Amino acid sequence: MTQKKQNGSIIAIITMMFLFAMISFVTNLAAPIGVIWKNQPGIEGSNFLGMMGNMMNFLAYLFMGIPAGKLLIKIGYKKTALLAIAVGLLGVFTQYLSGIIGVGSQLFGLPANFYLYLLGAFIAGFSVCMLNTVVNPMLNLLGGGGNKGNQLIQIGGTCNSLTGTVTPMFIGALIGVVTKDTAISDVNLVLFIAMGVFAAAFLILSMIPIRDPDADKKKDNIVYEKSPWAFRHFVLGTIAIFVYVGVEVGIPGTLNFFLEDPEAGNVGATVAGFVAGTYWFLMLVGRFLGSMIGAKVSSKTMLTFASGLGILLILAAIASPVAVKSSMPVFTGSGFAVTEVPLSALLLVLCGLCTSIMWGGIFNLATEGLGKYTAAGSGIFMMMVVGGGILPLVQNWVADMSTYMISYLVPVAGMAYMLYYALAGSKNVNKDIPVD
Repeated sequence: MTQKKQNGSIIAIITMMFLFAMISFVTNLAAPIGVIWKNQPGIEGSNFLGMMGNMMNFLAYLFMGIPAGKLLIKIGYKKTALLAIAVGLLGVFTQYLSGIIGVGSQLFGLPANFYLYLLGAFIAGFSVCMLNTVVNPMLNLLGGGGNKGNQLIQIGGTCNSLTGTVTPMFIGALIGVVTKDTAISDVNLVLFIAMGVFAAAFLILSMIPIRDPDADKKKDNIVYEKSPWAFRHFVLGTIAIFVYVGVEVGIPGTLNFFLEDPEAGNVGATVAGFVAGTYWFLMLVGRFLGSMIGAKVSSKTMLTFASGLGILLILAAIASPVAVKSSMPVFTGSGFAVTEVPLSALLLVLCGLCTSIMWGGIFNLATEGLGKYTAAGSGIFMMMVVGGGILPLVQNWVADMSTYMISYLVPVAGMAYMLYYALAGSKNVNKDIPVD
């Protein structure tokens, strides 16, 4: 590899890492802001409605997954990323408008500005879907696939977790104790930061020369005899990613609601946000460790271990009485202090170590051996990320009907499927299909 080409690859990798971080920043606005909506007149106490912003964010994947993959093929990685950033800026700006338009008025029994917020979350979802479609296959291709490709995705996931850690903590510290008087405008600072990040990213990316990893291939001459759906391990992998994202988002999202409920002692938004943020911090730690061992340990082994341990941790959290407490260092609003939280919360936070390596592992297993079908497969794969909206919504409906802890049986079922995928479903049984 020439020095010039090597430098180009390094620039491309660093840029993809930065975009990976932006994905988490926008996505993780939904759950803590949902806590505010949950306490608004007309919504009071509904976990289901409080999670609707998150649902709209992920629903966009269902509509944009395949088109994003086609964009990747037609206009390339850089232009797709620039378009995604512009859409993200529009989505966050629309959420900002929900804090100043229609405030105090009702529409169909719900706050009128709630609908504008949901629209903004949906638009932002288009952005993160497109960004996900870019960064995952590009990192995998830049790494040459296999364990090295998995290693780069794990490093990108570490950047993703860093912003995922900071976002709920920052919003929690900003709003303090949530009441019916807390408004969306109280988090304007976070929205301004998000818009600034998008604007800066657009300018920086537009000036960086990024060459597509497969730019030398004459795409017009490629014949697609089949589709990614012809590969059994890919089909089962799309289901696994649907389940995984639902589990990843549902665990901390529902935990945020749980900790602000009288059932858990109503610790307040600041502490709840910090505890939920700790989950994302442990994902950061797990992804960092995963990036170190990713070139030596197979994706199958990592996913098997993580799924099995995750099942045990969640079952232990469900079995643990809420009255049983554990100490955690958290930010209380004025400083750091060791605070008592339910032991079940601590066990759920530890699940971040498990979910940390699942995305890269599933993606790598599902796209391994796809060859020329990788770009199209990535778009389909992204479509199934809608699970991050549907499963948490189902989980919080279960919480409304029963208890928060019982609702965690939904993530347990998801972990069980991922364990099956790692052990058996990920095997490529369609090696006879030409992929060159």
